[in-house]
Amino acid sequence: MRYLFISACCSLLLAAPTVWAEDAPAYTLTIKEHRFTPATLEVPAGKKVKLEIVNEDATPEEFESHDFNREKIIKGNSRGVVFVGPLKPGSYAFFGEFHEDTAKGTLIAK
Repeated sequence: MRYLFISACCSLLLAAPTVWAEDAPAYTLTIKEHRFTPATLEVPAGKKVKLEIVNEDATPEEFESHDFNREKIIKGNSRGVVFVGPLKPGSYAFFGEFHEDTAKGTLIAK
């Protein structure tokens, strides 16, 4: 009986972040020709946000930001999700590590 109770509590704790993440406002960034569109994206300050990254290029790209400490490889012709925040008001740079010269962008938290 005790094992069942502990198991149920652990299941709830593991599921909770998923439920909270579903409440996050969602935004889409597209990678095409090794560039992010939009290059500047406004998000609400003080809230966790969901970034859906759509890679329309045939090659992979690594979405990365030192400012908000995230990185994720997005395979070619696929998509991935990154959760960010909550962020304080300000400007936060991100880039594509595999094409740093062209794949650059900024999140602006307001």
